Amino acid sequence: MLYYLLYPLHNDISLFNVTRYITFRTAAASLTALALSLVLGPWMIRTLRDFQIGQVIRQEGPQSHRAKAGTPTMGGLLILTAALVPTLLWADLANAYVWVAMLATLGFGGVGFADDYLKIVRQNHRGLIPRYKMALLMLIGLGVGVALMALAQNGLYNTRLIFPFFKNLIPDLGWFYVAFASLVLVCATNAVNLTDGLDGLAISTFAVAAATFTALAYVTGHAVLAQYLLLVRFPPAGELTVFCGALVGASLGFLWYNSYPAEIFMGDVGSLALGGALGTVAILIKQELLLIIVGGVFVIETLSVIIQVASFKMTGQRVFKMAPLHHHFELIGWSEPKVISRFLIIAVIFALFSLTTLKLR
Repeated sequence: MLYYLLYPLHNDISLFNVTRYITFRTAAASLTALALSLVLGPWMIRTLRDFQIGQVIRQEGPQSHRAKAGTPTMGGLLILTAALVPTLLWADLANAYVWVAMLATLGFGGVGFADDYLKIVRQNHRGLIPRYKMALLMLIGLGVGVALMALAQNGLYNTRLIFPFFKNLIPDLGWFYVAFASLVLVCATNAVNLTDGLDGLAISTFAVAAATFTALAYVTGHAVLAQYLLLVRFPPAGELTVFCGALVGASLGFLWYNSYPAEIFMGDVGSLALGGALGTVAILIKQELLLIIVGGVFVIETLSVIIQVASFKMTGQRVFKMAPLHHHFELIGWSEPKVISRFLIIAVIFALFSLTTLKLR
């Protein structure tokens, strides 16, 4: 929106010429998102308290978490506002990729909102019936897949897969890509959702992943860099850099209030939306498989749950003291801030490693 208002002025005021650069608009979107989060945060916390929208703690969770009951939740609404408004202000709204990313994020956030709302109303940690929740996530994922196929029909996308470390392994999935995209998005949303269990853990690790995809989106849309790194180049994908930058700014702003001890929780409206945003961007810039490395912490957390459930059903024994994995480390004596800090370090390592794969092919 501001892009369309300010750029035409560059003929009279040369300073406004900078608005045509993605790097400038990404920085502006990040700072706008950060400012919105910091300004709206106290109001959001007060409003949620006034409406008695507090966190419902699982009875089977760690005993130390009982004190967190009643902490304002559904803070994901703050993240969504702080991320989407700057995107609308600074991105090129004629770009189809931007709209796919924003609408997918809103869609997954809507499912999370319904889940959170039912938990609050029932005063129980059980929200949407799991199979209904999964069906809704899959439906939105299929919608994204169909949108991608429509872009492909117009030469704005392709359905090939790029494998990290392999230069010539680029199979074309055709219409099977719709189901594949849905699977990626369902996995991404649930992975971030499972990681959201400690103060600041999910949002800090997400910020690292979003920053990584900010760089990847820019490279994908850049003619010289994309060719040098042998990436599939989609010029429209470069505009996703602005969206990713807004996600980073919104994440840092939310972390200000969500860091230990948290004043507000993101809830499923936040975790599902963020997972959906990450997955959608990964798909749009053709880094679907690299998402596994970029979001390595989310993958580990998800695998810990799968291993725990499978082990208990098959042998009656638990591998971890509690799953997801962050609770296991709590129960062996690590303090909550130590778990968060160490997982954040691991997230940074995964992010750096993922960037090295661009050249190691």
